[in-house]
Amino acid sequence: MCILGTNIFQLFVSGGPVGMAVITLLLIGLFFAAWKAPAWVKEIGLAALAFGVMWTVLGFLDVADFLSGHSDVAPNIIWGGIKVGLIPIIYGIIVYIISLVLRVIHKPRI
Repeated sequence: MCILGTNIFQLFVSGGPVGMAVITLLLIGLFFAAWKAPAWVKEIGLAALAFGVMWTVLGFLDVADFLSGHSDVAPNIIWGGIKVGLIPIIYGIIVYIISLVLRVIHKPRI
């Protein structure tokens, strides 16, 4: 995949610095919650997933707004924009998976 060869900082900036920063803050909050308030781990993971989806949808709305005014855009540019638009949702899914792993670790043993 092309994304795996990309620098992490480039992915962060391409995904939108504001949205990616909020998801990163939720990731930091997730680790803090796992340490201090384990009951909040699931909710913080879901919040990161929901924010990633919301940020992706907002990005696609911007793309749709741009494309409505410019009909002569090449398909490779459109697909590149879709690839970049999916970065926040992938990051949100990763944070959610981390929250699931932390919940499994904190589950009481039977």
